[in-house]
Amino acid sequence: MSDAPLIYHKMMKCPHCQQSFSTTKVRKSAVKVIGQDTDLKPLYEAGGINPLFYNVHVCMHCGYSFTEDFTSYFAPGTAEVLKASVSDHWVEQDFSGERSPAKAIKSYKLALYSGVLKKEEHLTLAGLALRTAWIYRDMGRNKEEKRFLSIAAREYEEAFSVEDVAQKMSEIKVLYLLGELNRKLGRTEKAVSYFSKVIERQRQSNEKQIVEMARDRWHELREQMKTT
Repeated sequence: MSDAPLIYHKMMKCPHCQQSFSTTKVRKSAVKVIGQDTDLKPLYEAGGINPLFYNVHVCMHCGYSFTEDFTSYFAPGTAEVLKASVSDHWVEQDFSGERSPAKAIKSYKLALYSGVLKKEEHLTLAGLALRTAWIYRDMGRNKEEKRFLSIAAREYEEAFSVEDVAQKMSEIKVLYLLGELNRKLGRTEKAVSYFSKVIERQRQSNEKQIVEMARDRWHELREQMKTT
């Protein structure tokens, strides 16, 4: 058994203010996945480290917060908007080291705000909102979970409409997530419609598990609709 720490520090250069800051990474060997929820949330071994807590890098100097999915490009005017909306109000704080669920949530909210101001892709924003919802789920905070599931559904819908999602995620997976998020939010007809789209495209995909999950959800919802 290795005595190496489960998390480690890495120095990064902030893409916004260009200053160096310390961020925390998780050793891959420390992550033990034992399953997943229906919305593809990874289930980690009890008592182990949750790598979701460390996805977001927060610059301690200017407050710009981002993940590996953010582009390095700043559209004209966005750096100035970030400075006026985030950096000019930022009180220096260090997000390196072990993160509590509450601190992880704060990092995701900061990244969502930075991502919106920087005009990151809808697919990236959707991923941030979904992971925020997952952490709230583990905390048992149902109202906040639903709020961020709703944001994620809206952003995935926008992504599917206006972006080439296939560059980062398969269309089948995006459609499945749209079906499942709408199902969790009680939007049954919308969920059935998205699950149907997954089933219709199954021959175009080699993601058999996603197709089977969509088919199972579709049958469940169809049965529910018959009894209501």
